[in-house]
Amino acid sequence: MSDSLVIIPTYNEIENIEAIIRAVFDLNKDFDILVVDDNSPDGTAAAVTALQQKFPNRLHLEQREEKSGLGVAYIHGFRWALNRDYQYIFEMDADFSHRPSDLPRLYRACANGADVAVGSRYKRGVNVVNWPLHRVLLSYGASFYVKLITGMRVHDPTAGFICYKRQVLEAIPLDKIKFIGYAFQIEMKFRAYKKGFKIEEVSIIFTDREKGKSKMSSSIIWEAVFGVINMKFRSIFKRSGF
Repeated sequence: MSDSLVIIPTYNEIENIEAIIRAVFDLNKDFDILVVDDNSPDGTAAAVTALQQKFPNRLHLEQREEKSGLGVAYIHGFRWALNRDYQYIFEMDADFSHRPSDLPRLYRACANGADVAVGSRYKRGVNVVNWPLHRVLLSYGASFYVKLITGMRVHDPTAGFICYKRQVLEAIPLDKIKFIGYAFQIEMKFRAYKKGFKIEEVSIIFTDREKGKSKMSSSIIWEAVFGVINMKFRSIFKRSGF
C-alpha cells in the first residue's frame, strides 16, 4: 500500500479512464488510485473493474448511485481515504487536463513542508493550453475575484489538481462543506486557509481535454460567483459551524 492516494471522480470517462490509470501507475513514485464513479452509463466503472485484475490492491473503485456533483464525489473519496492509512490524498481529473507526471511534484511540496499543494495554472503567468480566450478570462477573473473576497493569497483558488496532507482533511468538517461544483475547490482551500494550514502553489501547465465532454455549466459558475460571498460571511460570523 502506498502512502499516497489519487482520487479520480468520473462520469462518462470511458475514452480516458484506462489511459489515465496506466499513466499514474507508470510513474516512479508509487500512487494508489481510487476512482469514484457516478453511475456512468458509458461503462467507465466496468473498465475500471477489468483493470483491477491487473493492478490488485492499487486500483480501487467506488460506485455511487447517481451524479450528484464533483464535491460530493470528492468528499466520498476523502472519507474512504481517511478510513485507511493514506497520508497524502490527491484530487485529479480523468481527462489529462492534469498531467500525471506532475503528481510527484505536488507530493514533494507536501513532503517538504506544505500542508496543501495546489497545481497552479496562474502562479507564473497563464499556463493554459487549448482554452478559448473567453474561458481563460473567466477563469483568471474568477481567481482574482476569489482572492479579493477571501483574502487568500492563492493565485489559482479554483484549481482542482491538489495534494492534501491527511491532517488537513481530518481538520476540515467534511459534513459542513456547502458547495458541490466549481465552488467546492474554493471552499476546501478557504477552510484550510482559515485553519492556518500552509498552502503552496506548484506551477503546472493545464491542457484542456481532448476526449470526452466538459462538465462545466452556467449553474456551476454562478454557484462560485455568489457562493464565495456567502462563504466569506459565514466564516466571519461563524455560521453553520464554519
